[in-house]
Amino acid sequence: MTIRLLSRTEIRHLAKELDFRPRKAFGQNFVHDANTVRRVVSASGINRQDHVLEVGPGLGSLTLALLDRGARVTAVEIDPVLAGQLPQTVAEHSHSEINRLSVLHQDVLELQPSDLPEQPTALVANLPYNVAVPALLHLLAELPSIRTVMVMVQAEVAERLAAEPGGKDYGVPSAKIRFYGKVRRHGMVSPTVFWPIPRVYSGLVRLDRYETSPWPTDPAFREQVFHLIDIAFAQRRKTSRNAFAEWAGSGNESARRLLAASIDPARRGETLSIADFVRLLERSGVWDPQTRQVIQPVE
Repeated sequence: MTIRLLSRTEIRHLAKELDFRPRKAFGQNFVHDANTVRRVVSASGINRQDHVLEVGPGLGSLTLALLDRGARVTAVEIDPVLAGQLPQTVAEHSHSEINRLSVLHQDVLELQPSDLPEQPTALVANLPYNVAVPALLHLLAELPSIRTVMVMVQAEVAERLAAEPGGKDYGVPSAKIRFYGKVRRHGMVSPTVFWPIPRVYSGLVRLDRYETSPWPTDPAFREQVFHLIDIAFAQRRKTSRNAFAEWAGSGNESARRLLAASIDPARRGETLSIADFVRLLERSGVWDPQTRQVIQPVE
């Protein structure tokens, strides 16, 4: 049975019934265009075998489109009013499909695998603007079962996430998200499809997790790689030799470690790929590739 999606009029009517006003603190902007949510779901590639994690379902526009695809959905909503209303909205629009929905009233930044009814295979969400990057990195770290990510974020954030090394938008989020998989843009989304209308455009970003990771994925290794990324971008104008001097103990030692990783010490941090950062750690002497353990933490 085809699920009836929410219209703009229905969203406004539902908000009025709930005496609900979107809160900036939660980054609440709700999609009211059926074509947009269908586009997001289609680009995600999910099917009936998927268990989808949705963050910030709001009034349920995207939730209904995900259920219409046949997937099982766990929606994580921090707003108690919206979390309480969502099952009723889905029941009214999808009849028998409510049994494929679970709703968690929770802060996504505190979500753990044990909180979920089953481990998700995909993340599809209109991420709240104010927590988009922290939420995305947290979920990728905590839920390795997620193989596909399709998120709608502020256009500026989309550009940063998908930026390539050396580009003006390449930064910490660009490098860290590539630790998990391949990233690409999927176009822009007009502000007019949201209520309330934001002052910025949104962008779609898709990540496909590596089927076989090119490097270790355990938390200890990831923490050290991410630390190196933070160092490299803390002072963007510095050469890598100078940026890593404090970490390495001196400029000469920094240059030696960079050269050992086949990195020109004169390069700047914004030109380094995730593979460069991984190689720098692996050849720095603090990571044992045989035992796949940290010998001594990078300070």
